This record gives sequence, structure tokens and C-alpha cells, in this order.
Amino acid sequence: MRLPEEQSFPTQDGTSLFYRHWPAAGGGSHEPRAMILLHRGHEHSGRMQHIVDELDLPRYAMFAWDARGHGKSPLSPGDQPSLATFVKDLDVFARHVQYAYGIAIENIGVLAQSVGSVLAAAWVHDYAPPIRCMVLAAPAFRVRLYIPFARTILGLAARVNPGLQVKSYVKPTALTHDRERIESYRSDPLITRPISVRVLLGLYSAAARVIEDAQAIQVPVQLLISGSDWVVHKRPQHEFFERLGSAVKEKHVFRGFYHDTLGERDRHLAIGKARSFVMKSFATPPVAGTCERDFTHDEHATLSRPLSVLSPRRWIFALSRLSLRSGGQLSGGIRIGCRAGFDSGSSLDYVYRNRPSGVTLLGRLIDWFYLNSIGWKGIRVRKENLERALLRTSRLQRDAGVPVRVVDIAAGHGRYVLNAFTADGVRADQILLRDYDARNVREGTALIQETGMSTIARFEPGDAFSRESLAALDPRPTLGIVSGLYELFPDNTLVRRSLAGLADAIPPRGYLIYTGQPWHPQLEMIARVLPSHRGGKPWIMRRRTQRELDRLVAEAGFRKIDQQIDEWGIFTVSVAQRVGQ
Repeated sequence: MRLPEEQSFPTQDGTSLFYRHWPAAGGGSHEPRAMILLHRGHEHSGRMQHIVDELDLPRYAMFAWDARGHGKSPLSPGDQPSLATFVKDLDVFARHVQYAYGIAIENIGVLAQSVGSVLAAAWVHDYAPPIRCMVLAAPAFRVRLYIPFARTILGLAARVNPGLQVKSYVKPTALTHDRERIESYRSDPLITRPISVRVLLGLYSAAARVIEDAQAIQVPVQLLISGSDWVVHKRPQHEFFERLGSAVKEKHVFRGFYHDTLGERDRHLAIGKARSFVMKSFATPPVAGTCERDFTHDEHATLSRPLSVLSPRRWIFALSRLSLRSGGQLSGGIRIGCRAGFDSGSSLDYVYRNRPSGVTLLGRLIDWFYLNSIGWKGIRVRKENLERALLRTSRLQRDAGVPVRVVDIAAGHGRYVLNAFTADGVRADQILLRDYDARNVREGTALIQETGMSTIARFEPGDAFSRESLAALDPRPTLGIVSGLYELFPDNTLVRRSLAGLADAIPPRGYLIYTGQPWHPQLEMIARVLPSHRGGKPWIMRRRTQRELDRLVAEAGFRKIDQQIDEWGIFTVSVAQRVGQ
């Protein structure tokens, strides 16, 4: 039996979470390797001891954390984490394993069960870590709720009481045929039986998104399915497997197994498959990343083509466009979007301010719904994440004695940059805002005057895709920003040119903050209905998977060190550091 060391790590919000570390046996010529194990819902890392032993991989370090509110990890009073919080905790934990134990991310694999499998799949989709492999056992993509309309009822109840929890109905006899595991589950004082309704509903939405966009996942994946699972539905597991973009993938169904696939009476069958897959994955060198366009390029091409006149969606979208230009004009935000483009700096600045306006009470009501659409809610979270990333990197530069010289190459009105440095004690030495649109330059200049930052900030016209123009910036910026830009352009040629210019401008160990849009639930509606700032042409976005975007950034000479994403999985904000001495 391998004995664990008990440790803790700090998460992004300062919460300290408990984890177990089973060190690797000494010897061997290969680089350090590790497996991160994710427990089921309600359980904790201590219940994975048998997996560590039965996998029989002594040369691999093993790590398992107690998710917040589980086992020995705390849940602060009043804390109501979303599922996205748990996914971010996993990202932080993986980075902790990298830096604290000197194990490269390419030499880390993941083995997860049930809810842990959903967290792992969402992490790989949203954050695109280049891990070696992922084994998912009985992923809880869709939990069986036997009460009719249970999700609707829970959703309404959670609106009234955001902290609502429900007790699990699952009996240990529905998890496994193993009598010892059944009894240990019943007697384990660290089992957490209630589950947050917010997390439960977030599990459904995250799973639906990950299944729909599983083609974005390209790491080697093994899926282990319990044939007699009465806790979760099996069909979504098969759908996920069929849509996976992984070149290497396996699926195994174990007849008669209950939900606890790796804790079943005959679990040696499943653990044997997992062990074999892990060993094969690590026996093959990690595939070098490329920046070839991914499937989202073809998606953009499809959205660029008009729908057939016989398509019902064509006429539904036509009615939506008509409503924008008629009753929608009562809304202040829709009126700005129709005039300047819904992707314009003017529209984004209006969304950032988030103050409904319009003609008559009806117009203000329409505007409220407009401002609270999921896309605009995500945009405002992106702004908050941008501001936090700006402050964190600026503090790092201040602490290192490096001047804080900021450039935003497509700033719109630049509100988020100016807000970041006026709302906190961190001060920039220089802020340069650039945009190709004369209106943005004019209104951004007025905003600089309004915020009283004209002594350190200025706004000038600039081409975000001119490598020569960016490379010639003087003095050289130490912190570059590119936000909400690259998804407006389908081809990677312009993106490469822009990133190369930033790499020329930013000295080694300087920072780049860049945003992405790996998924959007309203992509077709936006493309078919909303006009852009480019002469009223359709606003057709080319979302890029986080994997593709990160590889473009790495190709330019930056190393990604952190990322944030909203709870809906729409907008990412990443921080990368310029490689070099």
C-alpha cells in the first residue's frame, strides 16, 4: 500500500484546499510523471487509495484533492461556488503540481469519476491544458432525476434561495456490488451528502456544452461506461465519445457495473483498461502542437452562407431582424447596435455601463432583457476578468521593479483599461490605447480626459494587424492587451501578424493579456441577425478553440501562465509571458 502525504494548496480566491500526494518510487530514466485523480460527487480523495494501489504505477506520482466543501476541504460560510469554480480549482491544482513538484503539464494524466469526469472534460475543453491523457469513468453528464420537471423546479427554487442544497437520493447499494465499499460509504464521516443546487444545475449546462463541442477536445481519451448505471444516463456518454476530436480514443462498456465503475466488485476489469491506456499514452511522445485551423473555421464558413429559402430558420431570423429595426428601436442599446454595429466600441461601452435606457417604460424593459442576454453578461464578466488580470500582472511588474507600460492594440473606448488603474492603488507609468476606428479614438480620448488620466494615458489611431507598426512602439510596452479582436477575423494570417508584432514590441518576461471565445450559445443568431461595425455587414464571429488560440500565442513566443473564464464557458481571459532571458 502506497502511503500518501497530506498537503494543501491555495486556490484563486485564497481558499486552501486539502490534497493527498502519493510520491513516485525512485529510479527510472524518464522525466517525472503524474496522475491527478478526481473523486466522485459527495466523496473525497481518501476513497481513491485503492485506485492508487490497484493501478500499480509505482513510477508515477499520484495526486488527489478534496473538492471544496468535500472531505477535508472547507466551504466558507456564505460561499456559493459555481461549477466553474470547481473547474478553475482543478486548473490551479494542476499548476500547483507543475510548479511545486517540477512535473511538466505534458507529463500529467487525469483519471476521474462521475462528477469529477465532467470537471475534467470541462477543464480540458475550456482551458486546453496539453496533458498526456484523460480517463473518464461514468461521467455524470446527465444525472437521473426521477421526479418530473425536477430541473425546472430546482431552477425556480434556486432563484428564491441561491444557497439551496438537496440531499443525495443515491444509496450506496446503487453504486457498487462490493460489500466492503458499500459499508465504508455508509460509515465514512467525510462523505458529503448534500449537493448545491447551483452546482447540480451547472453540471447539466456544462455537460451539454462539452458534449456539443467535444470536437474541441483532442487529448487522448478513454471512456469507461458502467452498463447498469442507475445514477446517470449513458446516452450522453456515447454522444460525447462520438463527437470527441481526439485522434486516440477508447470506449469500454462493463456489463452489470453500477455507477462506481472503479469501485465495483470486478473493478480489476476497468482499472486494467485504465492502466493499459495510461501506459500506452505515456509510451508515446506528446504530439507537437500545430496552429492549423480547426473545425471552427468551417463553422464560420457555414455561417457566412445564406440559409435556403425553404429553411424555417431563415424566416425566423428575418423576423428577428425586422423586430430589431421596429420595436427594438425603443431600446437604447439596440438602437446603438443598429447604428454603430453590435460589435462596435460604442455598443461594448454601453454594455459595460449596464444601465437600461430607452423610449417609454417598454423600451427600458426591452433594454433590460437585451443587456441581460447571456452573451452580454459574459462580456461584462470578461471585463472584470480583464481588469483583474491587468492588476495582477501590474503588481508583478511593480514587485520586480519593472516599469508598467501598457498598450491595448484594439481598445474600443478603453474603459476596462482605465477602470483598472483608477479603481486600485496600482499605477501605470504609461497607457497607450490604439484603435483603427476614428470614432473610438475620439470617444476614448474624451474618456481619458473624464477619468483624469491624461498625464499617463493617450489614445492614437493604430492598425492591430501591422507587425511593423507594433514592433516600432517606443518606448516598448511591458504589458500588451488584445481583447475581443481575433474572433472578428476568420483566417489565422492576420492573427499571426498581430501576435508577431506584439512579440517584437514586448521585451522578454513582459506580459500579454489576450481574450478568446471558445464557445457561444448564440453564435448563429448573432451571425444571422445582428449587423457589425463594418458597414452593417453581418456580425459573423470565428470562435477559436482555446487550444488553437493558445498555440498561436505560443508560436509567437509567449508562454501561457494563467486563464479565467466565465461560468457559462463563453469568454476566456489569458495571461502569457514573453519567453526569453
